Amino acid sequence: MNSVLTKGNPIRGIIIFSIPLLLGNIFQQIYTISDTLIVGRVVGVSALASVGATNGLTFLIIGFAQGMTTGLSIITAQHYGAGDGRGVKKSFASSIWICIFTTIILTTLSVIFARPLLILMQTPKPLLDGASTFLTIICGGLGATMFFNLFSNMLRALGNSRAPLFFLIIACIINVVLDIILIVFLHMGIAGAGIATVSAQLVSVFLCWFYIRKNVPFLTVEKNEMNIDWNGIRKQINIGLPMGFQASIIAIGSIILQVSLNELGPQAIAAYTAAGKVDQLAVQPMMSLGITMATFTAQNYGAGYFKRILVGIRQCLVTSIGYSVVVGGLIILNSHFLVNLFIGNSEQHITDLAHQYFVIVSSSYFLLAILFVIRYTLQGLGKSFAPTMAGIAELISRVIVGIAVVPVFGFFGACFANPLAWIGSNLVLGWSYIQTVRSIRKRI
Repeated sequence: MNSVLTKGNPIRGIIIFSIPLLLGNIFQQIYTISDTLIVGRVVGVSALASVGATNGLTFLIIGFAQGMTTGLSIITAQHYGAGDGRGVKKSFASSIWICIFTTIILTTLSVIFARPLLILMQTPKPLLDGASTFLTIICGGLGATMFFNLFSNMLRALGNSRAPLFFLIIACIINVVLDIILIVFLHMGIAGAGIATVSAQLVSVFLCWFYIRKNVPFLTVEKNEMNIDWNGIRKQINIGLPMGFQASIIAIGSIILQVSLNELGPQAIAAYTAAGKVDQLAVQPMMSLGITMATFTAQNYGAGYFKRILVGIRQCLVTSIGYSVVVGGLIILNSHFLVNLFIGNSEQHITDLAHQYFVIVSSSYFLLAILFVIRYTLQGLGKSFAPTMAGIAELISRVIVGIAVVPVFGFFGACFANPLAWIGSNLVLGWSYIQTVRSIRKRI
């Protein structure tokens, strides 16, 4: 069951595996970027701000789904690295049951409380109806998000990062086409953006499931193999839920920060939203390398290749930090052009605010590069406590900025939320990382 991650030069295997993952992540970002770009250019800055006002809550809900399904794939990857095909099937079946239960609960709660939460976040009244509409549609389609992430992460756990990319490309094309039809021609506005996103992702779920049934026997489970295994579910939950909660904990900090931004008005929200979309796209290579490290460490740990794990960590850190420095500089130099893609050339004040954001945040990308590699490495080894505590550190950092810094320094202060959160998280992860590396060295 060897894969590109368990043989050859570690960094070569990591990069080869991460390239389809990177492209997939980029196309996944195009989902939201196309919504934002078309809404901002066609419907207007106010509509863009309405979509942006939902960012914290969508990050909370969808981030939990993504984090949990990544965690569920860790045990699957360990079974695969150890050559345990039966264990792979059992862990996949348990993961499906967990996702079914979680989807029902999250969808029900998020749809019911979407508007009340936006009101609680002090979303400006002119933006409330649009934000509520977009958030309700996205939450209503949470099942598609949950299961596409589950199927994609399970394929990656087996060393296949290309198939999820292919399905994302198809879904992205569908999303863009539907955005144009529903927003530009049918004038459905924000609702059209939400419907396009959910519809495209639903298509990707069916394509992914069909591919698994036809081409991946390790993940092909029959009805008689879908019996609920409570012991297996408990083991999966012990890793999956902490990773999901970790993403949610981080998102809570973003929500509190969003409340502070809401008080600064639609222009500040629009600037932060547009800059954030560029930001999300720029950090995808770092995130892809980090996510790859979870599968890399899980497979090599299952196979007993402990020295290879240490070499891979070191090489990945150097690669990711190098990228972060280069791309951060390029974004700062070209920030006005990048933001104007979303809002046009007529909103100079918003463009200037976004440039301020990039100067502060993009120059700190190296902190995020370190964070991704260390966090996912620990998660791939089955260690969930330190990453969860790191998420709490990020929460505390963003809360401090939202409550104490933004009211005094305004938008300038809000720009420090991410760098301070990354510093806090790295400080927590650092100690666990050092202890883990010492433990691995003793097993070589």
